[in-house]
Amino acid sequence: MKRIDPKTFTGIRAWDALDIARIEGATVRLHWTDRPYKWHVNDGAEVFVVLDGAVDMHYREAGAERVVRLDAGHIFYAGTGDEHVAHPRGAARILVVEKEGSV
Repeated sequence: MKRIDPKTFTGIRAWDALDIARIEGATVRLHWTDRPYKWHVNDGAEVFVVLDGAVDMHYREAGAERVVRLDAGHIFYAGTGDEHVAHPRGAARILVVEKEGSV
C-alpha cells in the first residue's frame, strides 16, 4: 500500500516522475513540471489528470491546433495516434496512466 501527497512531490527537472504502479502493461506515474513537454503521438491511450496547478493542453484535430485549459481535477484523454503537448502554467503535478514504455 502507498499513500502519496502529490503536492509534496517536486522533481529536479521538468517532467520528473514518481513511479506509482505498473498494472497489466500500463504505468501510473506522478509527474512534476514547470515547462512544456514536446509534441508527441502516443502508441497507446493516455489518461492525463491534473492534480495541482494548471496546464494548457495543445492538440491537433482535423489539421487544426486547439488548446484546452486543464485545472486541478480535470482529465484529458488522448487516444492512440492523437498528437498533443502539455504546457503547464507555472508548476504542475500530473497523474499519467499510459502504456508502459510510451513517450
